[in-house]
Amino acid sequence: MDTNILLESGTNELEILEFKVADNHYGINVAKIREILLYQPVTPLPNSHPCVEGIFMPRDTMISVINLRRCLNITEPAETDGLFIITNFNKLNTAFHVDEVLGIHRVSWENIIKPDATISADDSAVSTGVVKLDDKLVVILDFEKIVSDINPETGLKVSDMDNYEERDRSSSPILIAEDSPLLSKLICECLRKAGYTNLIVNMNGQEAWDKLCEMNERGTVLDDVHCIITDIEMPLMDGHRLTKLVKENDVMKKIPVVIFSSLINEEIRLKGESLGADAQLTKPEIGKLVSAIDGLIEKYEANRK
Repeated sequence: MDTNILLESGTNELEILEFKVADNHYGINVAKIREILLYQPVTPLPNSHPCVEGIFMPRDTMISVINLRRCLNITEPAETDGLFIITNFNKLNTAFHVDEVLGIHRVSWENIIKPDATISADDSAVSTGVVKLDDKLVVILDFEKIVSDINPETGLKVSDMDNYEERDRSSSPILIAEDSPLLSKLICECLRKAGYTNLIVNMNGQEAWDKLCEMNERGTVLDDVHCIITDIEMPLMDGHRLTKLVKENDVMKKIPVVIFSSLINEEIRLKGESLGADAQLTKPEIGKLVSAIDGLIEKYEANRK
């Protein structure tokens, strides 16, 4: 199955692969997928996490297989062997064992609804959003959280900040667009350790853009924001669309934009560059994020004097 479907950059659209586990319909951003394979026997690993089915080696590359039935607490046995969705994010190849693949849909981030707090606690949620497709609700799973719950080392390496020298950078305000409450909290924690205490936190690109526009109307945006950090995958407005809007604005385009996402690979990097992103980093590299921000803000503030 060819998943190499290119979208024009900054259109606020994404391709979702719809698949089934038991009778439930789920989705994954096609940008995360390398390929889809028929089920193959796997080699179990002793003392591994209960959700890890084992490992297999397609084309001499060892890949861990995560059983989504176990992750989603589905106990009844599968009726078919199913398929493997091979993903790449956070610089990691992982296979997810699903029952059936149904097809690809092009949707707008505007149509993806964030689950509310009554059904999705911040620390336990495995869904990043819900979208209506063909009169049914499809749950978009938080694959990064599934993997980091199994192996925390794949998430943000907050320990990278332990040796960072403390300094006062409160005069350098940073605007953040990140829809994951957990990741947003960790990013803010790391930035504060580095002295960046003036943080403007937003849950998606639309919220961030609305605030930037308000500041711009007041004529204060270049004083109020010295750097923008944005995720790519967010409901309502994604990070590529936010970057495009900022860099097309005659005033805001001077503000450095850092794309901080699990999706960064060669193709995604080219998209970010075409939109004018000043830096792009993968999510585990929190130490590199702070170093990149230091350099961009120093240059920005020097040019404003």
